[in-house]
Amino acid sequence: MQQPIFHQLKVVELASVLAGPAVGMFFAELGAEVLKIENLTTGGDTTRHWKMPSEDPADPASAYFHSVNWGKRHVFLDLAQTADRQQLMDWLKTADVVISNFKKGGAEKFGLDCASLAEWNPRLIYASISAYGEDDLRPGFDVAIQAETGWMHMNGEPDSPPVKMPVALMDLLAAHQLKEGILTALLRRERTGLGGEVTVSLFDTGVASLANQAANWLNLAHLPQRMGSRHPNIAPYGEIFYTKNQKPLIVSTGTEQQFRALCQLLGASQLGEDARFLTNALRLEHRDALAEKLQAVFRNFDAGEILERCHAEQVPVAPIRNLAEVFEIPAARDLILEEMSPGGRESKRVRSVVFKLK
Repeated sequence: MQQPIFHQLKVVELASVLAGPAVGMFFAELGAEVLKIENLTTGGDTTRHWKMPSEDPADPASAYFHSVNWGKRHVFLDLAQTADRQQLMDWLKTADVVISNFKKGGAEKFGLDCASLAEWNPRLIYASISAYGEDDLRPGFDVAIQAETGWMHMNGEPDSPPVKMPVALMDLLAAHQLKEGILTALLRRERTGLGGEVTVSLFDTGVASLANQAANWLNLAHLPQRMGSRHPNIAPYGEIFYTKNQKPLIVSTGTEQQFRALCQLLGASQLGEDARFLTNALRLEHRDALAEKLQAVFRNFDAGEILERCHAEQVPVAPIRNLAEVFEIPAARDLILEEMSPGGRESKRVRSVVFKLK
């Protein structure tokens, strides 16, 4: 059996909450030895205590904590103690990657900054995450970054206040950025024999991920507004329609062919020939009128019938599922990772590595 790609890689995780631990779990899933150092004086990673009201207060870790802490060895240390600090330094001498999210000055206080560790281990790749950049002392949590980088302003219905995403998306996107940086540094180390420093901020990540919304502003001075799930450049795309059996379906037609096929399979080919809806530009101009007419058509069918027809004709229409419905799907259940904690409790989370490497 082939060894996992990173089975000889040693990663020391000095990070907590979501972004840094997500990077550590990525490497654990690919076979790396990941040593997670937790603060003994505070009871470990702060997310251990972020429990839902239904969780057992006596459980040593929350479901939130389990989401990004699979496959790691957990060690509790008090870095103010010389012996604990020395134990950590011994591990770092042979580590390949260290992941940290210290507040400014915190790493230097314990001699755990990149420059200090490079003297001990010049092959070490030092990867760190900050909120707003290395020289900005402001604390930053995901919702604040969503607010400051424009995401909340754009998210929500037209008549609703700004809304954050339902997961800590800035943390997860920053984790992806840091993974990419670490992988690039590992490739460079293969060529040069030397490690290096990889840094990323949540703020930079948030701005860099604005994609087409940023381009619409930068090129057209179009200021995105809250549109619900609708797309600013395509229609119908993101419109939600309810069926005869009251199931919500979302439409994401991206081509003229898909739009006309949708109209035809719904028995409403006249909509594809309506002068107001002949092109995407016209449909954007008249999208409310189009949505009203499509809603009337969707009401004539049960959801299963529409989905069967759309799948047969390669028309992108999807059901809006809750998480109970999502994890009824075999493909979703295949992504669940289980683990037994030292106390004998079983925990579950979804994989973060879903690509196939052949």
